[in-house]
Amino acid sequence: MLTSTLLIYIFFGSVALAYMTYGKSQRKAIALFSGIGLAVLPYFSMDIWLIVLLSLLIMALPFFIHI
Repeated sequence: MLTSTLLIYIFFGSVALAYMTYGKSQRKAIALFSGIGLAVLPYFSMDIWLIVLLSLLIMALPFFIHI
């Protein structure tokens, strides 16, 4: 595994933890589910660029969808 890939996983994992914590404490469902999605996404063996693109899209969801 490349160092850059590992750093990308650590970054998105940290963002996932922050989204889940925020979503649970503020009772924001979209943030909570975005965090769960970010945490689960790297377990699928896809191309790294596809994971980065999907992660960025998931990170943007709470800013556009207000539930």
